[in-house]
Amino acid sequence: MAGLKLIALDAEDLAVLSVHLQDAVISVGDMTYLPKEHRFVLLANRFDWEKAVQAEVQAQAHAAQGRNAAPLAAPCVRRRSGMHFERVMGAKVRGIDLSAGPATLNLLAVTFEETDAPSGLVTFLFSGGAEVQLSVECLEAGLEDLGPAWDAKGTPCHDAAE
Repeated sequence: MAGLKLIALDAEDLAVLSVHLQDAVISVGDMTYLPKEHRFVLLANRFDWEKAVQAEVQAQAHAAQGRNAAPLAAPCVRRRSGMHFERVMGAKVRGIDLSAGPATLNLLAVTFEETDAPSGLVTFLFSGGAEVQLSVECLEAGLEDLGPAWDAKGTPCHDAAE
């Protein structure tokens, strides 16, 4: 399966990227704001939800046909991905120790709130309430898988009580 290569130029596009990045694991040291270049970049180990859903559908189809329900391929994989935002005018963090390079964050969502069209705020929401917020001139982002997938330890689970 070829890796993802997506761009986001509006809030709907960014919502698609956010779905693909849900439950990505990001090291604090793998996020960088480059003010002179008006750019924000990060590296993430994203959980491949698309592959997990495909494996689940395949297993259900096999079970419905009376076959062994075991998936034909490993349903839980992660992929190394790079993401960049252009036209970034500023960046803020909340609840993140920037000196903790090896510390990891679990990404829940990436959102965009328009302030003065086409400007707005891009917010990365992490578990535990941590956030990175980018002030952007306009929304211009890209996400690309950078290499092969590897087996994940399991499927991320979200507590329904939260």
